[in-house]
Amino acid sequence: MNQHGKKEIVTLTSMVIALGIVYGDIGTSPLYVMRSILEANAGFVTKDLIYGAVSLVFWTLTLQTTIKYVIFTLRADNHGEGGIFSLYTLVRKRAKWLIIPAVVGGAALLADGMITPPVTVTSAIEGLELLFPLTTLQIVGIVLAILAGLFLFQQFGTKVIGRIFGPLMLGWFLMLAVIGVLAFNTHWQIIASLNPLYGIRLLLDNPQSVYLLGAVFLCTTGAEALYSDLGHCGRKNIHYTWFFVKVCLVLNYLGQGAWLLQFEGQHVEVNPFFGMMPQWFLVIGIALATLAAIIASQALISGSFTLVSEAIKLNIFPRLSVHYPNDTKGQIYVPAINVALWIGCSVLVLYFQESAKMEAAYGLAITVTMLMTSILLYHFLRQTGYRLWRVIPLIGAFIIIELGFLFVNLFKFFHGGFITVIIAGIIIALMVVWIRSGNIKKQYQEYVPLDNYTEQFKALAKEEDIERYATNVVYLSEASEIDAIETKIMYSVFNKRPKKADFYWFVHIKVTDEPYTNHYRVVCVVPNQVYRVEFMLGFRVEQRLNVFLRQVIHELVAEQQLVWTPKAYMLTFNNQPSLGDFRFVLLQEVLSNEGELSIWDRRIFKLRTAIKKITISPEKWFGIDTSNVEVESVPITIGTISHIQLERIE
Repeated sequence: MNQHGKKEIVTLTSMVIALGIVYGDIGTSPLYVMRSILEANAGFVTKDLIYGAVSLVFWTLTLQTTIKYVIFTLRADNHGEGGIFSLYTLVRKRAKWLIIPAVVGGAALLADGMITPPVTVTSAIEGLELLFPLTTLQIVGIVLAILAGLFLFQQFGTKVIGRIFGPLMLGWFLMLAVIGVLAFNTHWQIIASLNPLYGIRLLLDNPQSVYLLGAVFLCTTGAEALYSDLGHCGRKNIHYTWFFVKVCLVLNYLGQGAWLLQFEGQHVEVNPFFGMMPQWFLVIGIALATLAAIIASQALISGSFTLVSEAIKLNIFPRLSVHYPNDTKGQIYVPAINVALWIGCSVLVLYFQESAKMEAAYGLAITVTMLMTSILLYHFLRQTGYRLWRVIPLIGAFIIIELGFLFVNLFKFFHGGFITVIIAGIIIALMVVWIRSGNIKKQYQEYVPLDNYTEQFKALAKEEDIERYATNVVYLSEASEIDAIETKIMYSVFNKRPKKADFYWFVHIKVTDEPYTNHYRVVCVVPNQVYRVEFMLGFRVEQRLNVFLRQVIHELVAEQQLVWTPKAYMLTFNNQPSLGDFRFVLLQEVLSNEGELSIWDRRIFKLRTAIKKITISPEKWFGIDTSNVEVESVPITIGTISHIQLERIE
């Protein structure tokens, strides 16, 4: 069933589309995994190394990707949506501290979105060295040009090019399988490497096992995308296509292993992925690898946009401008994130210059994300009725494996892993500031019952000395209780500048744990004058307040719960009577000097104020006509107020 309650349909077309959306990242891992394993052993080929490496790759794909993600994590279906923030919304009521793995995992996944494009594109372009005598700087230039075009294209959406992603990835996986089979055709014994004993023996006997394991882990990068793209493809499409994808990947790894065995006892510098290709096929192979790398990068970039959009709706990330390039489901474009990713990717390419040097940062990012997902998955399984004796061994096994991979990736900290820590650390700091400052504000926010002001509203309506402000005055309220309102809003209505109007609308937007909720409820405070409206919107619903509020008012008029007679001069549009003019009053909070906060909290709140200067304005975020908006600065007092008693003197 999808998020609209309809049965999920699986067709050949839907499965091909899933290949293009879901598997770009994990599908391009053969470009660099065996090469990285070889480099961890100083390029020296031994039978034990190859058999053990292929064994470890196969069982890592089986345990981490197949069992953890395809079988179990995909069950955490949030009304058709997946991803670490969707998983968090399913379990956040169990414990407040679960925000920690959600924030850390989300930050690491965004860091992965910045690292994946440089790694995959550079790995593909480096294959050109087998055809042309390219220098490192020339390769860097080609990669930067491809990345520039890729990020420039984001603003137009991927509706058109997305239609060819699936067939291209189908061709890519078939190529992986065919070339793999042709390569191990002369050494069928390599199939024996699927025995887990070879992998265990390699880890126990090889002195470089720590670095080897770190390289092996790269084969499962992209597994998180299987879950993140649940809403784009559906669980069944991912289930059915994963069997095909895994077979193709394993055949290719077997082929690379068989090709390397002919150099047993020698040092190999050529990337085995390109080395096992026939010479006549290299141009086609490199072209397909480049296209697959672009598709993989596109998937991570689009995933980053979705991730940030969800975090903003959950109020754990500053509000940024979010665009919808076309009407295709899931198409989101966040300009600020696009620019940040472009700059970050370009800097990484210029800094590392070679894909092999980027792999440490790559592995560390995805390891942290997987570990955080495991923590949230434990709570989801417990919440859905799994017994403790079943959950602990299962999740415990995943966490032990991921801690092992995290340990070995930390050995590469000074070889590039620090990049992940820096990127993720900046993102975590940004989210912590936003969350903490929001909590501070909520802690000291004053709310009062809206019913307390019934007489004041009636008196203001009768006051002839006050000029009429607007037909409809709209305030945005953060009060979660349907009958409550902030004292600062009441101060704005009655004291700061009395706002005489025919109708008052106090609107609260509640973001729900479901992705596509679109409900509302209305409470009449003063008949035909004051109304409290609460919108319950899913975390993937665009908050178009202007449109939603007009719909609510039209329905109230139609149901005779609000009496409004348009003036004779007012025009009618789309057979809808005019509702008069609207004034949206947005309160801009300014930290008062009267309050006393700790030094830490005051700095946090000042950072929030600084961040808000570069974020999208509230009127644009809520979809309000900017010509009808008035912004009022309201000093707010947070913390303990120091009362100083003055003494009068003569």
